[in-house]
Amino acid sequence: MNKIKVLVVDDSITIRNILTSILARESEIEVVGEAEDPYDAREKIKQLNPDVLTLDVEMPKMDGLTFLANLMRLRPMPVVMLSTLTTKGADTTLAALETGAVDYITKPDAEALMAEQDSFRKTLVTKLKDAAGINLKNLKLSKSLTVKQDLRELPFAGSGRRNHLIAIGASTGGTEAIKSILMRLPPTSPAVVITQHIPVTFSARFASRLNACCPMAVQEARHGQKVHPGNVYIAPGDKHLKIEQRGGVLFCLLEDSPEVNRHKPAVDVLFDSLLPVAGNVQAVLLTGMGQDGARGMLNLKQQGARTLIQNQASSLVWGMPGKAYALNAHTEQYPLGDIAATLLDFAALKRGQMKEVLNVSE
Repeated sequence: MNKIKVLVVDDSITIRNILTSILARESEIEVVGEAEDPYDAREKIKQLNPDVLTLDVEMPKMDGLTFLANLMRLRPMPVVMLSTLTTKGADTTLAALETGAVDYITKPDAEALMAEQDSFRKTLVTKLKDAAGINLKNLKLSKSLTVKQDLRELPFAGSGRRNHLIAIGASTGGTEAIKSILMRLPPTSPAVVITQHIPVTFSARFASRLNACCPMAVQEARHGQKVHPGNVYIAPGDKHLKIEQRGGVLFCLLEDSPEVNRHKPAVDVLFDSLLPVAGNVQAVLLTGMGQDGARGMLNLKQQGARTLIQNQASSLVWGMPGKAYALNAHTEQYPLGDIAATLLDFAALKRGQMKEVLNVSE
């Protein structure tokens, strides 16, 4: 089996040495080179033909975003960003995902990195293997579909039912997939609740960036917050998001319990919390590694929810939706560019029409 060839790009020789030392213990990974700046990286890519690039978000001579944009235009390849746990680092990393990076890992400083090396190593190795497993054709196609699709706001007169809810789960590639859906949903849309696998430092910035460009009001969910139409609620990066109905009103609940499927927040936790109101739910699984959300989606389908998955051709990674497909947990699958419209079309149906479409008896 061929090893995964990794090029480490970071202006800090200390960080480069630590990363190289960490990855030297992995039998399936080979660090084929190091680069201290984008110009050095450009030459090393030509010489070494790596499978995956790790790229610091803050680089000398040419900033990481400019280099990434050039790379995606001239020589698309899987890039995992190394990001600092700061507001600036979060914004830069989210911008990198918009530009074409497939994933990111939060990077502690050198001293903390040495202390937390084993935990960091496991996360880094998993992300590099996942990135290397992405088909280059899918990487190019996913970026092309995201850029070219129509992102104009759709018309919508309002939901045919009270408390109709759209629930979305996503992981790798999900930040951009979610953005492309929300940009098309008008302020009259049903409420949307989202679990995206994301660190706590990033979730608030992710919500803020979406709020600046989307017609609906987007926010990080708060514990005990009422759920209103026209609003989007995103799970914080260190809490599970649940939805509870009390007195005919939906509320967000945040739970600081153990990880589920190695994630907190976890999509399965959100989906399972919706079982009591499943008949009024549209659940969506978007691109992402792993299987989180697939089992919860099956449970929702069995309770009468409409369940949608993003199709393989438009997914950066068809892990989570692919697992749902294997379980027959979906009622339908769509290309990313069609999901917003079908959500609104279905939301406009009255409850009786909804059950008839889903072929679910009272």
